[in-house]
Amino acid sequence: MTMMRINKVLITAGLLCMIVSAWERPLAEAALTDSAGIRMLEEIQTVITELAEQAKPSVVNLFPIVGAGRPRESSGDRAPSASGSGSGLIVDNEGHIVTNNHVVGDALEVEVRLFDKTKLIAQVVGKDPDTDLALLKVTADRPLPYARFGDSGAVRVGQWVLAVGNPFGLDRTVTLGVVSGIGRENVNLSRYENFIQTDASINPGNSGGPLFNLRGEVIGINTAIINFAQGIGFAIPSNMTKQVIQQLIARGKVVRGWLGVGIQPLTPELAKKFGVTEGEGVLVNEVFEKDPAAEAGIKPGDIILTIDGSVVDSPNKLSRLIGALPPGAEPKIEVVRDFTRQVLTVPLSERRDTAVTASLPQSRTEVKLGLDLQDLSAGLAEKFKLRETRGVLITKVDPGSLAHAEGLREGDLIKEVNRADVSTVGEFTAAIVKVRRGDTVLLRVLRENRAFYVVLKSTD
Repeated sequence: MTMMRINKVLITAGLLCMIVSAWERPLAEAALTDSAGIRMLEEIQTVITELAEQAKPSVVNLFPIVGAGRPRESSGDRAPSASGSGSGLIVDNEGHIVTNNHVVGDALEVEVRLFDKTKLIAQVVGKDPDTDLALLKVTADRPLPYARFGDSGAVRVGQWVLAVGNPFGLDRTVTLGVVSGIGRENVNLSRYENFIQTDASINPGNSGGPLFNLRGEVIGINTAIINFAQGIGFAIPSNMTKQVIQQLIARGKVVRGWLGVGIQPLTPELAKKFGVTEGEGVLVNEVFEKDPAAEAGIKPGDIILTIDGSVVDSPNKLSRLIGALPPGAEPKIEVVRDFTRQVLTVPLSERRDTAVTASLPQSRTEVKLGLDLQDLSAGLAEKFKLRETRGVLITKVDPGSLAHAEGLREGDLIKEVNRADVSTVGEFTAAIVKVRRGDTVLLRVLRENRAFYVVLKSTD
């Protein structure tokens, strides 16, 4: 299929409108237009059917082998919707197959069923739970058909896509839809989320299968659906998938850069306090000692705006940008500190498995602070799992108070009030006395050695 033909066919999609408007014209003219419109639609249909035929051979059916060497679903009486089975995509002439990590699970071998019903045993090359991707490898006595990747960065909302997989055991099912959204995150499916959303039907068993554009290029790996919704499926972008595949082939694992900060999103109140626009950057609430950020001079209270020129507008985006860089990379990180912008160069180390994002409930209420405080002692530090030796410990939070609504609780340790360090109840009181009625109070708080910022509205 040539590009000239694809372009011609896509342009003719506009004639759908002509078919509708034809009914308002004289019968003879309508008949001519209807005939031409049908021919054009048949051309579009031919493009899609040819694409489906080209795409299906590279898609495989997967059954992880567990127990005594049997597939999780036996070939004789497998339940069509049993968990554990899924789809995969042959990605090169060496027999590498990409799929979802949750399809493979803990298996070391996977039964692969090819387009021609041939069964092969694949070895697990490596897995990356942080993106929900896994890579397998089979050895065949003949060349295997494989798919080519496209540029997911060029994907646009509204473009047509084909999803291919094995839903409910129905081999190589093809569904047509459109891209409904891009850059979807906070879906809570994996650590690094940047999903393509589509309404092309994705069902159990489709996991690990490809999402094709009309050029026959893979732009995503289907990973999940929203169970209680219709027409909402998600695919891992091809550009992210290619990066993971390259590392799994080279190392058997994925190695990512590490910055060494705790971060949280900017609420309107926090943004105002730190002199930025809501949604502009993310707030650094903690900097880990001897890690790259600390060595480069990043401090708690800094707002990270960009990384190598890429805008950071959410904690997920920051984690994704840093995670896409290898250890040793030296990204330029733009921050706002004390209302002044500056750029720092930060040599990254290797990522460690530590959660670094803090968040709090977003509810608000206009009442007193509602806090009982006490100087931190060694016994209290041990009780609340704090490594600190000084600070202002919250011993009680009044139900219904502003502090309660903001998520503060017994055992939290207050370290700053309006960017000033406080280590005793006396210092806390002195700082609060300076706050006039109606002003906001910015607190930096430690909870089990994880830090976050919160804004309280002072009242009498």
